[in-house]
Amino acid sequence: SYFGDKSSCVENADTLNLTSSSSVRGLNSTCIGKTPLSSGRSGCRSHTPLMGYSVTSSSAVSAHTVASVIVAVVEGRGLARGEVGMASIDLKNPEMILSQFADNTTYAKVITKLKILTPLEIIMSNTACDAGNTTKLFNLITEHFKNVTFTTVQRKYFNETKGLEYIEQLCASEFSTIFMEVQSKYYCLAAAAALLKYVEFIQNSVYAPKSLKVRFQGSEKTAMIDSSSAQNLELVINNRDSRNGHTLLGVLNYTKTPGGSRRLRSNILEPLFDAETINTRLDCVQELLQDEELFFGLQAVISKFLDTEQLLSVLVQIPKQDTVKTAESKITNLIYLKHTLELVEPLKAALRNCNTQLLRAYYNSLEDTRFGIILEKITTVINDDTRYTKGCLSMRTQKCYAVKPNISEFLDIARRTYTEIVDDIAGMIAQLAEKYSLPLKTSFSSARGFFIQMNADCSTLPNGQLPSEFTKITKTKNTYSFTSADLIKMNERCQESLREIYHMTYLIVCKLLNEIYEHIHCLYKLSDIVSMLDMLLSFAHACTLSDYVRPEFTDTLAIKQGWHPILEKIAMEKPVSNNTYLTEGNNFVIITGPNMSGKSTYLKQIALCQIMAQIGSYVPAEYCSFRIAEQIFTRIGMDDDIETNASTFMKEMKEITYIIQNANDKSLIIIDELGRGTSAEEGIGICYAACEYLLNLKAFTLFATHFLELCHIDALYPNVENYHFEVQHVRSSAGNKEKIAYTYTLSKGYTEEKNYGLKAAEVSSLPSSIILDAKEITNHIAKQILHRQKSTPEMMKLRATYQLAMRLVQTARNSRLDPDSLRVYLKALKKKYEASCPTPGKSDEQ
Repeated sequence: SYFGDKSSCVENADTLNLTSSSSVRGLNSTCIGKTPLSSGRSGCRSHTPLMGYSVTSSSAVSAHTVASVIVAVVEGRGLARGEVGMASIDLKNPEMILSQFADNTTYAKVITKLKILTPLEIIMSNTACDAGNTTKLFNLITEHFKNVTFTTVQRKYFNETKGLEYIEQLCASEFSTIFMEVQSKYYCLAAAAALLKYVEFIQNSVYAPKSLKVRFQGSEKTAMIDSSSAQNLELVINNRDSRNGHTLLGVLNYTKTPGGSRRLRSNILEPLFDAETINTRLDCVQELLQDEELFFGLQAVISKFLDTEQLLSVLVQIPKQDTVKTAESKITNLIYLKHTLELVEPLKAALRNCNTQLLRAYYNSLEDTRFGIILEKITTVINDDTRYTKGCLSMRTQKCYAVKPNISEFLDIARRTYTEIVDDIAGMIAQLAEKYSLPLKTSFSSARGFFIQMNADCSTLPNGQLPSEFTKITKTKNTYSFTSADLIKMNERCQESLREIYHMTYLIVCKLLNEIYEHIHCLYKLSDIVSMLDMLLSFAHACTLSDYVRPEFTDTLAIKQGWHPILEKIAMEKPVSNNTYLTEGNNFVIITGPNMSGKSTYLKQIALCQIMAQIGSYVPAEYCSFRIAEQIFTRIGMDDDIETNASTFMKEMKEITYIIQNANDKSLIIIDELGRGTSAEEGIGICYAACEYLLNLKAFTLFATHFLELCHIDALYPNVENYHFEVQHVRSSAGNKEKIAYTYTLSKGYTEEKNYGLKAAEVSSLPSSIILDAKEITNHIAKQILHRQKSTPEMMKLRATYQLAMRLVQTARNSRLDPDSLRVYLKALKKKYEASCPTPGKSDEQ
């Protein structure tokens, strides 16, 4: 075992063979030599400033932007190809997530999972990356993650027995059920072994025994959104400007802690598909909206929490070498831990009168006696008034005087010395001020230590210059900063005395931490509660800023007057709202309409509303009901990709192939134009064939197109509905030109607009002679081609019968009407059916 003995890992370092490249792109051309770890990674670089990092408080703005996740990926060989094991650990959060699943040849699940993790580094076995013999998975990963560091580790470190041993040693007892789940999952255990060995090496520290949270996450519990759909829908990154907050994350993110922000991001990318869990969340949001006192009380407490996960991560790592930096870091973290534990009681008080199941469960979790035990142990050693403060000098003072007096005699002496030096510095600067009659004051920065500052204009200085004994002079506006030779010496003495204080405090802190380790697991629960409450508060906050409504879950997608949440944020006013209605019997909607009439916005709006509902948020609509989607696919956009040498058409084909290969009956599919990158006849042919394939699934599909020929597919398939976006024609005041006014309103049937592409061209500054020619040619072609399919009376009757049957099935499943209302509804259905039939004289006894 490497744990317990600090030196053993360093000795093992030379035997671990590794290759690293900032990205193994030119792998076919260059053969990368394998170097022993010790020489390959000179100086054991540390990926994140874990030692002496500063925990960000409320600011959660860029909490998830800095990558800190390391992932190991391994794939089965031979017959087991396609079986993939993954293990990931966040250097800022001591939780290892294992997953193992069977993937198809597109490796969609692996790529999607990796995109969600946004890794800092990916580790694979050298056998998968050997030049000239690379696996398809390796090629795909390097293609998708060009800017991620790629490291290869010898295959022997992917050892499932070692992986299980590691988990037994490191997994906190609370999470020990993980053994049952992963005992036979060899690939994720192998990935875990390589990952832990590697992390231990680069961080130059080991995890404390029984301190890690380990969980297994298959790919079953969440809905899948592939990476290109996440990009098309602008879920977490805006496509025009990555720093812009006009994304779904930007709309919903009112979180107060980095943990809450991370949780919201991963939920948006992986929505839930268990209706019970979603409704439990919605109950909480409802209670937070109804009970203002609870909402503001919780928000006030949550915003005081620091990054609990990152704090835990540093607490459970035992450094292999004790330096001043590690000492200072551990003291800081103990102060942060005290600050965090002191918030447990206020959090309990805020939750005391809540009613919903989840909030009650959280309240009961906080009743855990271990929070009190840890805090008690800390307060026996640490001063009661030691707490997290902003500002480097005040935090430095907190660290110096953290430990109570009379615990260590030497520490008390060192602190007296330190106080004397600081007093001397203040006295010396006061003397200088008197000597030169200048308004000098003492300042401090972590980089310079103590220095002198003065607010004055040049004109007030004798000869316009500072006295010669002042050095390192800098000036910003009217403020001078400088030091003197004596002050530099005093600073050095001050640093030396600080080092002594930190060292002695560190020894006391380490002893205290060893006593705390056995109780530390309750903090995992706390960080989980805080991030979840933060996210739910964020949902409630978003609802108060707009009229969102609570979604229901049925077998129908029905949205009454829904609107686009991101567009509302951009426009600062409510966009035009529209209805949506899809059922098992009408599961395919074709949408037509002129350019810029609102088709793309409408399609994206439906996908965004579906995601919002499935993460437990309210939805921008007057009423909405959703069928839970297991996968959400989109095909949007007309870009070509120079990097992968894919034309617009090839890109479209790849995307539609991916949808057809992976879609199932519980999918939501959004297709915004298809077959545009080739000739019209072939485009229509491809569209028609793709539609016919998707029609046979029970998936809900919305298909926007400019090919009006496609609209007649409803004559053959009764589960197809046609809708269009209306436009109005307005004569200009001069009376000679006609303009299009967009209403952005969705109506039944397909668009009656003719030649709207030409009208759009007229608005642009294309010469009028070209437009006249274009009109003439278009009319000529239209006369030749237009053989419209007409619906026969038999088809119309079949369609009416089908619609009636579907409505009856739906009523039997979902109706909450009383007998009288039901009778009225059924009579109305009968009338509608008779009106739809071409021969109203003969009533059909269906």
